[in-house]
Amino acid sequence: MGGRTYVRTDGQTVGQTDRHTDRQTDRQTDRQTDRQTDRQTDRQTDRQTDRQTDRQTDRQTDRQTDRQTDRQTDRQTDRQTDRQTDRQTDRQTDRQTDRQTDRQTDRQTD
Repeated sequence: MGGRTYVRTDGQTVGQTDRHTDRQTDRQTDRQTDRQTDRQTDRQTDRQTDRQTDRQTDRQTDRQTDRQTDRQTDRQTDRQTDRQTDRQTDRQTDRQTDRQTDRQTDRQTD
């Protein structure tokens, strides 16, 4: 195309204006795309971080709860065992004391 160059009143040719507009449009589109990509990436990163944090928090909470439950169970079991042992010991002691008292009494009556 052998052509004419159309010149605008401000001295720029029509082709220059088109290229300038194209570059501006490209820059604007690139910026928008970059911002969208950044937002998308930020959202994904935030979600991943949240999940990771939630998992860690859940694990810590579970461990803490398990420890507390274990301690309570241990205390409960220890108390029960102590009570049973005390009862048995008391019964045993009572029997022995009763036998001795009975023997003593028997000897004295004889």
